[in-house]
Amino acid sequence: MKNTNKYNGLEVAIIGMTGRFPGADNLEQFWQNLRDGVESISTINDEELQKNGVEPDLIQHPDYKKIAATIEDIELFDADFFDISPREAEILDPQQRLFLEAAWTALENAGYNPNNYSGAIGVYAGSAINSYLFNLISNPTIQNNVSRYQLFLANDKDFLTTRISYKLNLRGPSIDIQTACSTSLVAVHIACQSLLSGECDMALTGGVSLSKPTGYLYQEGGIYSPDGHCRAFDAEAQGTISGNGLGIVVLKRLQDALDDNDYIHAVIKGSAINNDGGLKVSYTAPRIDTQAAVIRTAQAVAEVNPETITYIETHGTGTALGDPIEIAALTQAFSAVTNKTGFCGIASVKTNIGHLDTAAGIASLIKTAIALQHKQIPPSLHFQRPNPQINFEQTPFYVNTKLTNWETNNTPRRAGVSSFGIGGTNAHVILEEAPIPTPSSVSRPWQLLLLSAKTPAALTAATENLTYYLQQYSDLNLADVAYTLKVGRQNFEHRRMILCQTTQEVGENLSFTKLSSVPEISPTVTFLFPGQGSQYVNMGKDLYDSELVFKQHFDHCCELLKPHLDLDLQNIIYPLPPLSLSPPPYSKLLTLNQHYSSLNML
Repeated sequence: MKNTNKYNGLEVAIIGMTGRFPGADNLEQFWQNLRDGVESISTINDEELQKNGVEPDLIQHPDYKKIAATIEDIELFDADFFDISPREAEILDPQQRLFLEAAWTALENAGYNPNNYSGAIGVYAGSAINSYLFNLISNPTIQNNVSRYQLFLANDKDFLTTRISYKLNLRGPSIDIQTACSTSLVAVHIACQSLLSGECDMALTGGVSLSKPTGYLYQEGGIYSPDGHCRAFDAEAQGTISGNGLGIVVLKRLQDALDDNDYIHAVIKGSAINNDGGLKVSYTAPRIDTQAAVIRTAQAVAEVNPETITYIETHGTGTALGDPIEIAALTQAFSAVTNKTGFCGIASVKTNIGHLDTAAGIASLIKTAIALQHKQIPPSLHFQRPNPQINFEQTPFYVNTKLTNWETNNTPRRAGVSSFGIGGTNAHVILEEAPIPTPSSVSRPWQLLLLSAKTPAALTAATENLTYYLQQYSDLNLADVAYTLKVGRQNFEHRRMILCQTTQEVGENLSFTKLSSVPEISPTVTFLFPGQGSQYVNMGKDLYDSELVFKQHFDHCCELLKPHLDLDLQNIIYPLPPLSLSPPPYSKLLTLNQHYSSLNML
């Protein structure tokens, strides 16, 4: 990749991302919803509320809000793929089920197969309270057939990350992190520190929060909204709503990512965490000076001038107390360096999807990384006029209320992401847009695309996914796609391949290629030495021009043949010369007669 930005060696690259958020089963839909200003809040009917355990009297309470921000199909899980038995899958916390699937997807998005990756891959993440366990312990069938130890292993928070390390064969540190609402952004910070200290070479980090949609009882002055809308920084802000979701990013030291030609979504320039301590109104109350301190520290680690930060993805819970404190803290942090006003947009993803608890920070981080990629700032919803305790005109900030092209003054696009947890653990991350990638080198005209899956149905789905993806991104370098499918995916029993020259050919031909299954016993290697055939001028020219290995061997053999051209070399077969003659690093057998008679092919 071409490096046009200034780095200090403490940067970490985001090389893979995945997530499921309210209204979006994938990040493409998530971004579409964000840019279009979609609020992904749904209404829950009385029947579903009762099914999910809400008392009928509570459902009829005039202040009970039958709304939630949910994700679909949280009960679904591909247990067979991870060699998990039906009984184990039944008692496993859905948060751990879906997070395990997301971890696999995140590594594939990054283009890495952990079984052939030589470095250590760590996992840093946290989950919300496990409401599923309450259903299990009240189920007589489960009580009579499952031991308490089995329930413990399947449901305790301690096993979220280690289960991933076990199932995906990851050998780096595996650490569960719990700091309430700031959990997942704190996990990102700790993962960065682990990478920079050399404890691991790649890290999966994020958070998950899943529960059955049950709504909530509104209480004046509480954290939840009276009308089901989060109005961050608005005069009418009275709280947020709870939401379901999960997200994972794959991190790598920036220089390593550049050296390995990884696709970089965004760069983490610096991060910091701290705690409010005891000098505040209550345990759950926020504190201005400590929030300001964590922001300043992250900026100092990143070695960036706050004037170059043109967007902040705020914590933004939309409470009458929290919003003014957050803006006061941001202003204090920025004002230590600049007195400029109105240059930095702010927004809160909670206005779109609610408050995701332990997954809130990773949702904010992923949103901001995608915004950097698209060079656009999506709108913050439901902002009409500012909270009367906030005078935006005297701050560096303005609430971004519409989709805006992200313009900068000859500096890389930079953003801050905040996440503050109940109990006072604060986190802030400085993001920067990725360096401009160096175009891939010229490759051979034909590419071999490989697909494999554990079942024929899964292979068909993978085929359809690849076809759709290449239709959406038809300008991709097909050689890059072929490389990632070859080295960044695990090989399974059911396979399909296609030889093609353009992305358009994939959609036209891939579905018609034959599915094959790998035999239980691996086939032995067979060497074929063809006899002499009819040669003609230029018959090897295409191979010579497009296949580097062929060209290297051809040129090498021509040099060896020069002193022997007066000899009859017909039908002589020999292995490549010893390594001292510097052949290419492949073990191949060649026929001299073919190379000899091919001298006129070019």
